[in-house]
Amino acid sequence: MTDTQFGVHHAIGVPVATTRLAEQATVCVPPRSANFTLAEWKLNNNAKHRNAADQAQLADRVLKECERVRDQTKETAQLLKETTDRRIDERIGDVEFNKGELKVQRKEICSELEALSMYKTRLQDCLASLERNALTICRKCLMLREGRLGIDLAIDNVEDALQNEITTVLGGQTLLKRALEQLNEQMRRLRAVRYLLDRDLQYKQAAIDSDKGSLTLKPTNTCLSIYEGYANLDPADISAEEYNAYSAKNIQQAAREVSSARPIRVFIDTLLKQVIDDLWTAYKRCNHEFNERIRETHITKDRLEEMHHETAKKISDMQNNIVELQKALAEKEGYIGLAHERLGRRSQRVGAELVKDSPGQSLFYECESLRHSVDQLQQMLQEATASLRYLLQTQIQLEEDINVTINTLKIDEVDCMTLRATMDFHYY
Repeated sequence: MTDTQFGVHHAIGVPVATTRLAEQATVCVPPRSANFTLAEWKLNNNAKHRNAADQAQLADRVLKECERVRDQTKETAQLLKETTDRRIDERIGDVEFNKGELKVQRKEICSELEALSMYKTRLQDCLASLERNALTICRKCLMLREGRLGIDLAIDNVEDALQNEITTVLGGQTLLKRALEQLNEQMRRLRAVRYLLDRDLQYKQAAIDSDKGSLTLKPTNTCLSIYEGYANLDPADISAEEYNAYSAKNIQQAAREVSSARPIRVFIDTLLKQVIDDLWTAYKRCNHEFNERIRETHITKDRLEEMHHETAKKISDMQNNIVELQKALAEKEGYIGLAHERLGRRSQRVGAELVKDSPGQSLFYECESLRHSVDQLQQMLQEATASLRYLLQTQIQLEEDINVTINTLKIDEVDCMTLRATMDFHYY
């Protein structure tokens, strides 16, 4: 039973035999009869031959085309690699050139910073010297001169010169501090530019190292990897013009800051010279006033000592004069006593002998003259005593004045001028 017949019987509900195949009777099918002619067979063979030949020709063309494409792609890949290598090498050269320009500017900035650092040290040394040396000495001189005594404690030219010198020192300090602030600001700007240059140099060196590393790579290296992501393989978004403008901006900014720094050095040189010259002028003027005042004080001291010497001599003469006056008064007492004794005896005459004669008149005149002389001597003694008292007071006053001038000379000539000798002004 065929499959079709089995399907038909099954479809109409006829029961299928459940016996085994070995138990069924075997049916023999006769062989299929020939369906093609000899001509068809030859035609088929010829067609297969032609098809095989065509396929062989097509294969030859494909082989040749594949070989051509392989050679072409190989040449293209090699050419592209060489072109890329050449452009990378050119790029390395361009970056090296820009790097060299940056290094030149960086070297100039470092040199300028070193020079400005020396100028900063000069300014700081000058300021410290003015504060510790000049200003301290001037103020100490003013304080020492407050120790003058009496009339010498006067506001003289020396004090005016010291005040002017202090004003000059303070003015110089103000100018130097302002210059130091400008110098620090310029150094800060130079360091900021140097930082930009260092960062640019660092980036350029990294780019050079990367490109040089790329040049050493070969297609046969085992460390190569194929990117299969979705992001852009080339993330660069800066154009060549922007890149060149960035480096040129850094170079121009560095050159501009270096150009701005050089006039500051010239200004500081000029300022230091001007300040020191002004200080020397004030110092010399103050020393001149000190010397003049010391000279005047010496002259005053010499005059006082001469007057003291003369006063001492006058005191000695006056003391001798008083002694002589006292002796004269003592002598006049004897003469007065003698005249009075004679008058007393003559007054004892009796009778007609008690007459106004010439001896009596002479004795009376002698007594009056002696009394007048004693009055004169006593008046002279009083005047001499008063003069001696005044001379002694004058002597004491002169001694005090001499001590005052000696104290003034010690302060001005010894203390102040010794201190001022340690004042040191140079151009740092």
